Amino acid sequence: MIVTYHPVKMPLRHTFTIAHGSTSVQESFIVELSHDGKSGFGEATANPYYGVTVPKMTEQLESVRSLIESGSWKTPEEFHQALLSTGKLKAFTLCALDLAFNDLYGKLQGKPLYKIWGLDGSKGPISNYTIGIDTVENMVAKMKEVPWPLYKIKLGTKEDIRIIEELRKNTDAVFRVDANCAWGVDETIANSRALKKLNVQFIEQPLKADDLDGMKRVFAESELPVIADESCQVEADVDKCFNHFHGINIKLTKCGGLTPARRMIARARELNMSVMMGCMTESSVGISAIAQVVPLLDYVDMDGALLLAEDPANGVQVTPSGLIFPNENGTGASLK
Repeated sequence: MIVTYHPVKMPLRHTFTIAHGSTSVQESFIVELSHDGKSGFGEATANPYYGVTVPKMTEQLESVRSLIESGSWKTPEEFHQALLSTGKLKAFTLCALDLAFNDLYGKLQGKPLYKIWGLDGSKGPISNYTIGIDTVENMVAKMKEVPWPLYKIKLGTKEDIRIIEELRKNTDAVFRVDANCAWGVDETIANSRALKKLNVQFIEQPLKADDLDGMKRVFAESELPVIADESCQVEADVDKCFNHFHGINIKLTKCGGLTPARRMIARARELNMSVMMGCMTESSVGISAIAQVVPLLDYVDMDGALLLAEDPANGVQVTPSGLIFPNENGTGASLK
């Protein structure tokens, strides 16, 4: 197997703002694994909030290059475990490699991953389209630019309810809101009452990631379901979120790829928790990987590539009515 990586800088259509900060150009790390004339692609984006940079991911990959290029694995699970056991990779780098191996595995098998797993690609929820924090006028303009039946609205300001009230005047679309850890306990409970009246579906990560005591009260008193994001990063977090959140939002980059993500989905189902999968502002490489598990999800947020001014990759297309899979095997991803 041969390892290649492609650092890319991806300008966004609009500056994207959440409670953690703003981004106008997204850096990403695309990994390519080649074997027997086939190439598999994986991706992880740089993320200042988690201290992840492209140079750090590059350094980590180089530390395991000889292992990858000299090794032989039959399944993605074997490959993931071999990399994990080195102790040299953080989750984001592990994710990029895991996605690339999964894609390569599918291409070598001659099937899309979801078919290998016995799933029906035509099933599953549609993705939301995300509106970042901005002036109300700009947020309305972004909704009009991309008409969609389901929006995720980023919040975390002192005017959050007013923002949703104003946006509601412009669309009948279902809203989800994501506070990205910016609210307090009483604030969340009060907001849940107001937001329920505004046709909001659920609240994502209202409190700080480690405030599980606060979440226990929110879980009991919120009038809307609450979904864990920053509080649920790795496999062990699923059990921690039980009876504190109604569901979890899995991010491939945070948990280390599709391999652990599928186990997280299974565990959440055992606990009767709802399951969402989210994305970063990433190319169609990362988005196409998410698409493979959409039939297993209740909710999905996979609009990352739609937020880019130009996508460096081809793959699964995200539309207001569902996914369009390319005539490709693996995850369906390729570089332009």
